Amino acid sequence: MHGYVDCHCHISAGDFDKDIEEVVENSKKAGLLALLAVAEHVGEFEKIIELSQRFPGFIFPCLGVHPVQEVSPEQQRGASLQDLDAALPIIEKYKDHLVAIGEVGLDFTPRYVRGETDKDSQRQVLIRQAQIAKELDLPLNVHSRSAGRPTIQLLKEQGVEKALLHAFDGKPSVAMEGVKAGYFFSIPPSIIRSDQQKLVKQLPLENICLETDSPALGPEKQVRNEPKNICVSAEYISKIKGVSLQEVMDVTTQNALRLFPKIKSAVRP
Repeated sequence: MHGYVDCHCHISAGDFDKDIEEVVENSKKAGLLALLAVAEHVGEFEKIIELSQRFPGFIFPCLGVHPVQEVSPEQQRGASLQDLDAALPIIEKYKDHLVAIGEVGLDFTPRYVRGETDKDSQRQVLIRQAQIAKELDLPLNVHSRSAGRPTIQLLKEQGVEKALLHAFDGKPSVAMEGVKAGYFFSIPPSIIRSDQQKLVKQLPLENICLETDSPALGPEKQVRNEPKNICVSAEYISKIKGVSLQEVMDVTTQNALRLFPKIKSAVRP
């Protein structure tokens, strides 16, 4: 393999509106072969599709409803089935273009969930999207903040076989349950300053993918993250695992291809 795959990125974020060409160019120079653009809400679906058409064979679209929805810049709430109802026609319209359903999942951060009702609402949204992914034979691109165990449990209960758990913040022992189920875990550049370093130690390289989650989770706090920082994740994994950077590149790119076979047009061995 001669490059990386960013398996989880918010390239449709307003942060990139002014210099998207440059951001894409710089990421290619850093060795990026493909980038999976994930959605958070229905309002950005069309933009993600447009970006995938503007940068064909490089930006690949994923559509889904994130467990946390924005009411206003200051206020967020857990996702509801109404949010999903608005998204379904657009997912249906573009289903043949999608490489995954995402970003979906659970987020039990206390400020977003007031109690069991809110958690259950998020569960219903995830269950429905897991069913859609199965119908379309697509993998899930998954968020699980403060909900590592319940997310993995739900995916298994729903018979999900293909899933990427992005920026996993649960215990390594919980992640290993995901490994047993055949799930992959993607590591963002913020790993160099996070407490998830034990996770990288324990996860087999065969279950690791790379991500940037740009514009969030960069190597420096409060600084816009970019897809070019994918190499920060790779270098860190290489150091922790004691394997060459080339091996990290080869294995993580192969893993991305196994999980997201529709990106193979971008990745030629």
